[in-house]
Amino acid sequence: MVASLLSLQARLTACRACPHVVGTPVHGAAVNSRILLIGQAPGPREASFGRPFAWTAGRTLFRWLEAATGADEATVRACVYISAVARCFPGKAPGGGDRRPDEEEIERCSQWLSAEVALLKPRLVLPVGTLAIASVLGHTGKLLEVVGKRHQTSFFGQAVDVIPLPHPSGASTWHRMEPGATLLKKALALLQKHPEVRETFGTRRRGPRPGKKSPPKTAPQGGKAR
Repeated sequence: MVASLLSLQARLTACRACPHVVGTPVHGAAVNSRILLIGQAPGPREASFGRPFAWTAGRTLFRWLEAATGADEATVRACVYISAVARCFPGKAPGGGDRRPDEEEIERCSQWLSAEVALLKPRLVLPVGTLAIASVLGHTGKLLEVVGKRHQTSFFGQAVDVIPLPHPSGASTWHRMEPGATLLKKALALLQKHPEVRETFGTRRRGPRPGKKSPPKTAPQGGKAR
């Protein structure tokens, strides 16, 4: 399985299908996992680091995931396959901020996500942010309508549970204000209790506290085997 993922990622790395993006494709490690995390698109620095969620938003995201799984960033990266709707930094928007990938870019990149789902056959999908949530659930409404709930859907032909998360960008206040803060806690509690998370991380923590640091602990070794 890992060899197949590495082969797929090699083809992804060589992709230059979108003329308006900046830099090269970014992907996570070739982790054989039943948990699939899907972001929106890499930021301007991720390509240089060679991994997704490598900057400020990533620190927030991995703090949330540690609250739910009991695992630090390195362990989460070793146990969860991290993907995205678009794999290259789209560039800056004319009015400032990062440009949102356009429909053609999303469509071109969907081949990689579809291939990853076919290989991994995930049971739990974690879409992060509105674009990822729309891609997985088809939901384009308000975050409060989907965050804090566990959904079931067919994603590229695979039956999956879906626990949406808001985007951890520092520019967003949604997850820091009500009702977003409470809905985020509910989402992390659902994540903590999910059978796939329990099997992968062996977590039995009483409840997620996304604003608090976890006490030091020994990280589990790698992901579960299939």
